[in-house]
Amino acid sequence: MKIANGIEMLEIKANVMGRESSINPVILWDEKNVILVDTGFPGQMKEINEAIEAAGIDVNKLDTIILTHQDIDHVGNALSFVKSSENEIKVLCHEEEKKYIQGDETPVKLAKLEKNLNSLPNEMKDMYEKLKVGFGLSKVKIDEMLKDGEELTFAGGTEVIYTPGHTPGHICLYIKKSKVLIAGDLLTVNDGVLSKASPNINYDTNLSDKSLEKLKKYDIEKVICYHGGLYEKNVNERISELSLEA
Repeated sequence: MKIANGIEMLEIKANVMGRESSINPVILWDEKNVILVDTGFPGQMKEINEAIEAAGIDVNKLDTIILTHQDIDHVGNALSFVKSSENEIKVLCHEEEKKYIQGDETPVKLAKLEKNLNSLPNEMKDMYEKLKVGFGLSKVKIDEMLKDGEELTFAGGTEVIYTPGHTPGHICLYIKKSKVLIAGDLLTVNDGVLSKASPNINYDTNLSDKSLEKLKKYDIEKVICYHGGLYEKNVNERISELSLEA
């Protein structure tokens, strides 16, 4: 789905916690660069490539991957893209996420499951084992680390917003020219309503609420949520409402 000039939201079918759903990686492109923001669950590279090509974008020109955070449904195919490309693809993330994405430390949610492994029900133990394998196969070298407030040239100007809480180094991206926010998992769309991510999937919900406050200073007309897709109804007003719920 075309969101604005140089911004394409992909819609990739996925099984999320046993439910059929979809995820929404984003392609940013201009005359110089093609950037993929988040890379889906392991094994979804073919579907993502097909969605990119269907949008009329040459996937062979992909030269940058930005990972909003460390979760497996976001990092899952970064290494596959890097390995399969004839061109150099640089992988970027916030400096707080680097050690987890590269495999130097155990991803925070996997570590939490591991800590409580003996008391987990069997289905959660099975999930732990699958995540452990998935993360082990998805480790990828980070080429550049991003910082809060950093200005990227992509899509006519993109600002990095450090929004920890869902994970320690979660980021959002604000494309200034089109007033589009790529929200990662800070926000979600449920039944057409912009909402905060469930506390059950956050590393630190209090920190996530504080991060939400940071968005109030931006003029946002459209939000792309990784889970739930596009939201474009009185965005600034809705974010203010959500911040009051903190």
